[in-house]
Amino acid sequence: MSRASVTDTLKRSDGRPDTRGGTAPLPAGILIAGIAATLIATVGTLIVQLVYAWGGAGGMTPGCVQELTIKLAGGEELVNGALGVCNVVRAVISPTQSFLFWVALVVGLGAAVAGLIFYRSMPTRRMRDQCISGAVLGIQSALLVIFLMWFRSGNVFDFARNFLNFALLQDSFDGFVRGAKNTLQLAFVGELGGIGVGLVLAVLVISQHRVVRAPARIYINFFRGTPLIWQLPFFFYLLSFGFGIRLETFTVATIVFVLNTGAYAAEVFRAGIESIDKGQMEAARSLGMSYLQAMRYAIVPQAVRRVIPPLMNEFVILIKDTALIVVLGLTAEQLDIFGYARQGYASSFNATFFTATAVAYLVVTLPLIRLVNYVEERLRSGMAGRV
Repeated sequence: MSRASVTDTLKRSDGRPDTRGGTAPLPAGILIAGIAATLIATVGTLIVQLVYAWGGAGGMTPGCVQELTIKLAGGEELVNGALGVCNVVRAVISPTQSFLFWVALVVGLGAAVAGLIFYRSMPTRRMRDQCISGAVLGIQSALLVIFLMWFRSGNVFDFARNFLNFALLQDSFDGFVRGAKNTLQLAFVGELGGIGVGLVLAVLVISQHRVVRAPARIYINFFRGTPLIWQLPFFFYLLSFGFGIRLETFTVATIVFVLNTGAYAAEVFRAGIESIDKGQMEAARSLGMSYLQAMRYAIVPQAVRRVIPPLMNEFVILIKDTALIVVLGLTAEQLDIFGYARQGYASSFNATFFTATAVAYLVVTLPLIRLVNYVEERLRSGMAGRV
């Protein structure tokens, strides 16, 4: 039977032709092998860590005691959180972890080789997709295992002691929550204010009069051409010493974020406005609207719909840029996520606080990134439906 006839005779459960075709044990097995290799390398490693963290590995070993003992003026003592660090390291170098690594490596490479060999001989699209997916997952899991095996061949104790000593974070939850609140406050106010400033600047930039365009273009070029880490102290000292305006550093930082975001939002709005067909403006003017009325009622509403995804992306970027307020002096109640982590590092000289910072930023930004993608898909499908 030919490839085409095999595809044509396959039916879906509802009786209609299945254009992707059916599957078979070989391609399905390749896909399952790729998934299994990925799960063994990731979930298996996590389970081993959890088992050791819950005390399944016993107490401190002589090797851990030797590696995690520090010398002080009054004698020697274990570093704070030594048991947790010891369990992390023991899990990484354990025979169970080694077994999982080798299983994942063998299964992953097997899936990769089989998928690449049998891909072209598969008669249906679904079978080919399964071969490709299994091969890609196998390659990814193999690369991950090779990286982890390379990592554990180094000084795992030093890394775990400095980046994975989670015992130091026991009393830090409230501080990170407060930092997240300040981070989001700076980002929200900066983004909303920047959208307002940017919309005004965009209207000015597209003006036909050079004297109207020039100041707006100078503003945009200045804030886009200078680094934000320079703008924060510059405007703080400018307001304090140049104009004699004494404001809290948190307030000054918020103002700078508004001004900086406004410059980038202006370019986003300008691109959105210029993407609207010129016939829209001509139609609005033919109805007796003035230029400003046409912009307000016809052009800007359409442009706003198109610029929502890039503006949301700018918001995600601004959340991370708030870390730059570290160059200003802030009180403990005003610290953002990174500022609180930096304070924790200064008191402990341990970078585990920065590991927690990365997790905190991911907790804040990943849902927003997902929301951006969702909104972009909905807007794209809505626009396509109107064509």
